[in-house]
Amino acid sequence: MLIALAAPVLATDWGQYDNARFGYTIDVPPGFEWGKEADNGDGRAFRGGATKLLVWGGNITENSFEDAVASAKGFAEADGWNISYEAVTPSWASFSGAQGKRILYQRMIALCDGAYAAFQLEYSAVDLGKLEPVVEQLVRSLKGGC
Repeated sequence: MLIALAAPVLATDWGQYDNARFGYTIDVPPGFEWGKEADNGDGRAFRGGATKLLVWGGNITENSFEDAVASAKGFAEADGWNISYEAVTPSWASFSGAQGKRILYQRMIALCDGAYAAFQLEYSAVDLGKLEPVVEQLVRSLKGGC
């Protein structure tokens, strides 16, 4: 019963970041510090202790959204992440992996006019259970309009 009562309270503590350049929005977890918006206006960094949340938009320079996802996954692997999960559709994609005791989760959504929005959450494996609902809310809240 306490869990059911706590969930709505936590949901009200979330902030929302609206990106004017690419027209996407995402909820920001309670207690996360807001970093400065990128000079080019594509996104922002947030931090909650040792947990890092990056959100950004970009133009697809590859042939398709799926190719852009493959490129992003390749960059993560080149940075040493061992990708163990991947789901790709024409309109959204997610992948995750580990590097030592750190976990990476990345979500991308296709936007209008050959653009995309993405978030990347990096956190300690110790916090996996605590951050699963955070990842779920981030996934639900990442939206773009046309």
